[in-house]
Amino acid sequence: MKRVLCLVVVLVGLASASSAMADDGAGPFGVTVAAGAGAGSGRVGVFVPAGRAARPAGAHFCTASVVRAPHRDLLVTAAHCLDGRGALVFVPGYRDGRAPYGVWKVTRRFMPRGWVEGRREDSDVAFAVVAPRGGKGVEDVVGGYRFAAGTATGATAVTLTGYPDSRETPVSCTNKPTAHSPTQQRIACPGFAGGTSGSPWVNGDGQVVGVLGGHDDGGTTPDVSYSVVLRAEAERLYREAAGGDV
Repeated sequence: MKRVLCLVVVLVGLASASSAMADDGAGPFGVTVAAGAGAGSGRVGVFVPAGRAARPAGAHFCTASVVRAPHRDLLVTAAHCLDGRGALVFVPGYRDGRAPYGVWKVTRRFMPRGWVEGRREDSDVAFAVVAPRGGKGVEDVVGGYRFAAGTATGATAVTLTGYPDSRETPVSCTNKPTAHSPTQQRIACPGFAGGTSGSPWVNGDGQVVGVLGGHDDGGTTPDVSYSVVLRAEAERLYREAAGGDV
């Protein structure tokens, strides 16, 4: 779980914004705002212990997002969000104690060998399968991002969306990742405190190219976050979890 070593004030608005331009659009970059409830917002949600499924307010932890898969039932998150947890449900588009797209039971979890055998920070990515509701998969209801391993770090700006434990609505920030090491990438976005682990890093093509986690479980401060560089291990795990041609 991402740790917090100082008091966090989530920035809402454009104060102290960088107005830099990037290859794929205008800034401001590095500014955290309250995420809107518009189209596509339901692709990101929270995990809640199954015993609190009917009362998720104050009980949610970590963030996950829906990714495309043949069975339309797949989530991506950080491995440390799923490891050692009991029965869980996923609440896409969670806001203020409400579940606008329903509550989805987690039925299977997929974690890389590097995480299972040694909790390697370079393997801190995982997938979860959720049961259908009313004959539909979660992707049928909210859509899904494409999962993209092998994208060069910082090739484009990405948008992070996540749920701090201290809030009942999500926050969002756009910036360009940079390399922390050959296997880890980092991004400067204020306000991504505990609870935002598992947040997707989504580029302008709607691809998940990172997942908040990795180094120091995603970072020791709310201002800088990390992700594993998604490569062959993550791609193999995705294909296994997807359970079909992808």
